[in-house]
Amino acid sequence: MLKTYRNTIMASSAAALMSMAGGLANAEQVEIEYWQYFFEARVDAMEVLIENFEAANPDITVTMTHFPYADYRTRTAVAIPAGEGPDVVQLFYGWLNDYIEAGLIQPLPEETFPAETIEAEFFPMVSAMERDGQYYALPTAVRSLALFYNERLFERAGIEEPPTTLDEMMEIAEALTERDGAGNITQVGITSGMTAQDHHWFREVLIRQFGGEPYTEDYQTVTYDSEAGLEALNFYLGLEENGVSQTGFMDEPQAAFRAGRAGMHIDGSFRIGALNSTGGLQWGVTELPAGPDGTSSNYSSYWVNAITTGAQEGPEYEASVKFMEYITSPEAMEIWLEVVGELPARQEVGLTEDNANDPVFGPFIRGLEYANTTLFANESAQRQEMVDMVARVQIEGMDPAEALSMAAEAEQAILDEYYAD
Repeated sequence: MLKTYRNTIMASSAAALMSMAGGLANAEQVEIEYWQYFFEARVDAMEVLIENFEAANPDITVTMTHFPYADYRTRTAVAIPAGEGPDVVQLFYGWLNDYIEAGLIQPLPEETFPAETIEAEFFPMVSAMERDGQYYALPTAVRSLALFYNERLFERAGIEEPPTTLDEMMEIAEALTERDGAGNITQVGITSGMTAQDHHWFREVLIRQFGGEPYTEDYQTVTYDSEAGLEALNFYLGLEENGVSQTGFMDEPQAAFRAGRAGMHIDGSFRIGALNSTGGLQWGVTELPAGPDGTSSNYSSYWVNAITTGAQEGPEYEASVKFMEYITSPEAMEIWLEVVGELPARQEVGLTEDNANDPVFGPFIRGLEYANTTLFANESAQRQEMVDMVARVQIEGMDPAEALSMAAEAEQAILDEYYAD
């Protein structure tokens, strides 16, 4: 399917690409590097984009390098200042402040990426990439969350429809949970784990569904140490306390779902490509269950592309700008949707009737309409506070209210330190 799609795109768009890309002065042969972390579907998609781009720009060669997620930020931070890293780099939107402060990326040229065009054509969340009137990065795709469910396990349990509310989700999770003779869980009704996507689900979905706000509007002040925040935390902790989930089951939540050992799993649209390649797994997806009073909420995020400070003025810089133009174009977004499952970052591409009604993409696209994007100061450190909060309750036996307050205080310290600078 991927090969067929690649050939179709190349055949139909070479002329358009040539018109957009033009050519470097004197047709000088130029090589640039593109870096991203390793995620199989994302690598596959970028291979298609690079192939298309090189076909339209025979004077430019793009070399892609990818690293395991755990090593990616460190390698990037070391390589770029040494002049050995990428010309165009992929980074999580929540890392933007760190990359700017470290001098790893430079503003996008305004003549090619005018702010008014970006703000008119991309989803509003992309405005988080602007600093002092300049955009530093742009995404190919955006993400939201949804509830994946195992259709075979649902059928075996006599469950005809996925849940639409949190209460229904808990009832179904109980019906899907299985244990062995010793009482050990062998199949969870729903996955859990703050190291995956649950810290986003807790912040931007559960807290809001229980009537609270995770932060002030500018995301500089923590506000989830509240009655609503505690209700949200108790609901989340109840997944394990009620025996329908287990933190660390099969190491990673997504691994348990892919192995057919979990009935439900909350994850991002980027998981679609990986699930499509999992033989024998029959799955469906639905919008996140609504809260106690019917409130819907979601979390949206994205990875962006940026031109590094290693791309100096000259042929490499010009080639990097051309490559950025293509990988953030409508055509590139359509390919990314097909291969990875992540949603187009341009509204005109994502919000089509076909996409919104698609049984797989639709729940994620509809979720964008009521999603919030957390503006992180330090994404990894803020995520760790959520991990520690749950561990203090589940492992140390701390009272949930105390654990919540400790997390809020620690996260506020992270924000205060960042914004003080």
